[in-house]
Parts: sequence; C-alpha cells; structure tokens
Amino acid sequence: MVLQYKLKSETRWKKYPGKAKLKLSVSKYDFRLLNEAKTKVLVDKASYTKVMKRFRQIEFFKRR
Repeated sequence: MVLQYKLKSETRWKKYPGKAKLKLSVSKYDFRLLNEAKTKVLVDKASYTKVMKRFRQIEFFKRR
C-alpha cells in the first residue's frame, strides 16, 4: 500500500516520507491510501487518523 499526502490548499499528491519529516502538523494535510500499483484508491482524501485506522485494518486482515 502507498500512503500519499498533500497540503489542504495544494492539488498534487506526494509520497508520504514519515511523520517526523513533515514540516507542519498532520492536521494541516490531507492523506489517502492506494494499492501498490497505484491504480485503486483504498481510502479517499481523509485525516491522518482515519487513513491510518483503515491501513491497520487492511494489514490485520491481510496477515490473518
């Protein structure tokens, strides 16, 4: 899965580098989750907590 982010005022999505490398707070950004091939959006534009919650759910059932 690929996690992408962008400032709420921007239009271009970027690859998520990690929480520590973000310049601003995560609340200032929009996040989304895609499959590895980047062909299917698993979680559309949402907050960091919502996207990470869904990410953990998918990982849990993938390893089950």
